[in-house]
Amino acid sequence: MVADAIRCRDTATGHYRLHAYVVMPNHVHMLVTPRVPVSVLMQSLKRFTARQGNRMLARTGQPFWQDESYDRLVRGQTEFERIASYIEMNPVTAGLVASSELFPWSSAGPIHNRPQVPNLPHSPA
Repeated sequence: MVADAIRCRDTATGHYRLHAYVVMPNHVHMLVTPRVPVSVLMQSLKRFTARQGNRMLARTGQPFWQDESYDRLVRGQTEFERIASYIEMNPVTAGLVASSELFPWSSAGPIHNRPQVPNLPHSPA
């Protein structure tokens, strides 16, 4: 549900352009180009998925997400590629799958399903 929401809200809300993501058992990573303030897109995504998740789990009165989230500025193509690889390799590093393409809740699927990488300036060496 969370992976579907990340993919669908990319186009449904227009709040971000999705480049890479992974939904792990206890955390989520996303690499996006925000089109609104990050706090707005995170609030929208967390609110939507919390409602859906709590409905699916038949829970009320319990938080679905932790309050915190961390964001950082990507400063060039080399850093972008390193972060995208880190995100998609997270399930492999955690020992959940042997190959990132095998993890169903990430952007590391077959090439025809992969988001396009934006044209970023190269970082100075």
